[in-house]
Order: sequence, then C-alpha cells, then structure tokens
Amino acid sequence: MKALLVGEYRDGKLLGSTYELLAFARKIGAQAAMFLVGSEAALPRFDGPLYLAEAKAAGEFNPALHKQLLLQVIEQEQPELIVLAHSSYGWDLAPRLALALKCAQASEVLDYAEGAFVVPACNAKLRRTLKPASARTVVTLQAGAFSLPGEPAGTPEVKPLSIQAAAGGLEFVGYEAAQKAAVDLTRAEIIVSAGRGIGKKENVEMIAALAKALGGELGASRPVVDAEWLDHSRQVGTTGQTVAPRLYVACGISGAIQHLAGMKKSGFILAVNTDKEAPIGEVADVLVVADLKQFVPALTERVKALRGA
Repeated sequence: MKALLVGEYRDGKLLGSTYELLAFARKIGAQAAMFLVGSEAALPRFDGPLYLAEAKAAGEFNPALHKQLLLQVIEQEQPELIVLAHSSYGWDLAPRLALALKCAQASEVLDYAEGAFVVPACNAKLRRTLKPASARTVVTLQAGAFSLPGEPAGTPEVKPLSIQAAAGGLEFVGYEAAQKAAVDLTRAEIIVSAGRGIGKKENVEMIAALAKALGGELGASRPVVDAEWLDHSRQVGTTGQTVAPRLYVACGISGAIQHLAGMKKSGFILAVNTDKEAPIGEVADVLVVADLKQFVPALTERVKALRGA
C-alpha cells in the first residue's frame, strides 16, 4: 500500500502533526511519500520523496492552489491513501480532494485494524469501523492518535513543485491567536480533572476539594463541559487545553483519545475509575478501581492531614 502524507507548516515552522502522519503510515506498513507547502529551511525528518511547494509562493493557506498541486502529485505517485491531520487545514482540504478524486473520505481516524479505519461515533462515546468501497481513500487523523516510538530521523528526497496560479478568490490575511482561557491550565503543576463518571454536577465540588487540598487546579473532560457542569476554560483535550503537569488526577474519566492527547505527557497520572478496562488505564501510572464518591473524599482528607490543613 502506498500513502501520500500531507504535512503542515505554519508561521515558518513544520508542525508536529506531520510526524503523526508518518507514525500512521508505519503502523499500517504503507510506503510513504509526502507533500508539503513549506520551506527547505524546515524539512521533515524521514526517508522518502518529499514534494515541496515553497510557502512564499503558494501561501500557507490557499485551498484551491494546494488542491491543484496535490492532484498533480497524486497523479504521479498513485497512492491508495491520502492522509492529512484532522486540523483546520486538513478538514478544509480533505473533502475538496475526495470530491475531485471521486473517492471515499474517513474523518478523525483513531486506529486501523483488519483493513478498516476506526473512527469515533456518538460524540466520541463509541467507536465504529469503516471499510471504504473506493480503491482510493482520503483520511484525516485525530490529533494524538498516532505517535512515533522515538525521535524522527532521515533525509527526504526533495522534489520541488512549480507554482501556477489557481482560481478561487480567497485571500489569506494571517492567523488570529485563540482567545486566552480564563484559567491557564498549561501552567499548573497539579491538575485534578472531573469526567462524566462523577455522575452529576453536584459532585464537581468533591473533585474541586481534592484539587484545592493538593494545591492544584480543577480540570474537566469534554462531556463535563458539554453538560455545562464546568466552564470550557477548564477543558483538557484536543478541543480544550493541552497540559503536562507534574501530577494529573483523572476522576471518572474513561479516556477518549481526544482527552488522552491533551494530558498524556503529564509527569505522573493517577486515574480513579470503576472500570478496570477503561482506556485511561493505558496511560495511567496508577489506576485505582473504586467508587470515586468514596475514594476521592477519603484521599482529600488524607492529603489535608499530611499537609496539616
């Protein structure tokens, strides 16, 4: 199988999501080539052909032109898979390509098993598998779902692409920084997060009490924020804040990939869940299988006693 990976470049830098594409290609055993609108000053580290269009000429965001360039590369490489990150760049470009190629598209791919793409369903509470009917497929990968085992290495064979004007009438004026959250969890050394497993809004105070006893910040998973139990500024995950505290305590969080991607680089992870098979256990240093309504208050009192509070 051959895969064409579509790397990402922003503000003069190669984005780390580009290496997640490489990790996916290695997982499925695909022969990989790459397309990038970027610069020779910031090339990805891998061994293989790299079709490079200079960003100064092609623009960092120009869907019509980038699609045009990609179709040229696809015609030459004839890949079975065209792989993009599930980002603002990827989810804009992927359907354009799928339509132009008249092929299937699979979005937010989390895994690949037995020839099928695994994707989230029911607001990421469930997973389903997709087997495209077309010979060629465009896919976007969920952030954090795939990672290389070590540091990327290699030197690509650069194949410069000539730039031609593309129709479109779209003018890219620049990037706008995201509004700063009311709570900056990225600076917290200890975070205690509440998940759907806490049961009800009234139990948030129990989780907040543990966070206070530990001298940390209160965080949350997406279902808790969607239920309006906590403000979005406290959400951890790919649609919230990406954090790496010294200690992360996950209370009633099953471990959806979007949440894991936002906290798996924490120094030490303690998870409390009634399900010993919960995905959070795969990244947790310690998994406590218990009723959190009993365990969390007991832990809070113990912490207070040790700290003399």
